[in-house]
Amino acid sequence: MTPEVTQAIEEIRAGFPEADVEVTEEADGGAVVFVSPVDPGPQYQQRETWIGFRITFQYPYSDVYPHFVRPDLTRVDGAALGEGTTPTPFEERPAIQISRRSNKLNPETDTALLKLQKVLTWLRSR
Repeated sequence: MTPEVTQAIEEIRAGFPEADVEVTEEADGGAVVFVSPVDPGPQYQQRETWIGFRITFQYPYSDVYPHFVRPDLTRVDGAALGEGTTPTPFEERPAIQISRRSNKLNPETDTALLKLQKVLTWLRSR
């Protein structure tokens, strides 16, 4: 992994100290990351999920996008998950893709940890 990707993973581990952070190195210097468990919020029947994403070798100059969660995530009220979510596999796992692209990426401040926190905040606000 590139030094920047390694640092990003260390920051994620520090930001989620009670979660398991599973990392698979990619030959090009990037990594596939799964963080588990995380709480998607009280509006979901499943109070724990994994969240997965790829940090590419271009990091921090590329967005950490998209993120993926467990495929059976459902709302307590029975409503659809809504816009920004699509069922699609990730790393050979069934998953729901969460599409939250950063349109104005700032490589100085937009870290993989911050992006993960923003995606979870968005998911919990729905």
